[in-house]
Amino acid sequence: MITLSNVRKSYNSEVSIGPVDLQIPAGGITALVGPNGAGKSTLLTMIGRLLGLDEGTIEIGGYDVTTTKSKDLAKIVSILRQENHYVTRLTVRQLVGFGRFPYSKGRLTVADEEVISRYIDFLDLRALENRYLDQLSGGQRQRAYVAMVLCQETDYVLLDEPLNNLDMRHSVQMMQHLHKAARELGRTIIIVLHDINFACHYGDRICAVKDGRIAEFGTPEEIMTDDLLTRVFETPVECINGPRGRLACFY
Repeated sequence: MITLSNVRKSYNSEVSIGPVDLQIPAGGITALVGPNGAGKSTLLTMIGRLLGLDEGTIEIGGYDVTTTKSKDLAKIVSILRQENHYVTRLTVRQLVGFGRFPYSKGRLTVADEEVISRYIDFLDLRALENRYLDQLSGGQRQRAYVAMVLCQETDYVLLDEPLNNLDMRHSVQMMQHLHKAARELGRTIIIVLHDINFACHYGDRICAVKDGRIAEFGTPEEIMTDDLLTRVFETPVECINGPRGRLACFY
């Protein structure tokens, strides 16, 4: 479980996050949605301890992210940010291998290599493992980064807009991989998404963020209502029943 208690972060008198009180159950996919500037990515980076808190506490699996040693926290939670500044002469396999650093400290063992191969196969990257990152498409490169994060083998995985710059086909493929990781690998995945329909279709829970606070938190069925989404996104929304669940139509 991830627990946020009275979490606050202030940038200036006009921009602030919180207070946030939230409990995210272990297991499945929880999608953070909301308008631009709502605070989704800020919340995620605070959970992953890439951004400090002004007030409050965050616990992941019972560990306080502020006080837990980095070497221990790196075996509990992994995070992939939006900005992935890759080294062009790095191969896919080398990149995925970075996920083993909390265990190997850069000296990969035979066991580490087996884990790397496992996640390369999991993300369907076997044919690309010796390619350099600058030889890949955006979708292939994003899969490699997700493989690296999963290779860290943490129970909790934080992903900040992993569908950014992906077309529809690659977005669907990415969400299918993440859904599989949650189900087959037992990972708890927290993901920032802009597309509410992806959040509804693949998410087990949706957390709607607005103005730096939690506007709503619940199952897709609870969140996908006309009034709620219209209020959160401040634009007319109509939810319709599709063949695979509710869909949001924006006007």
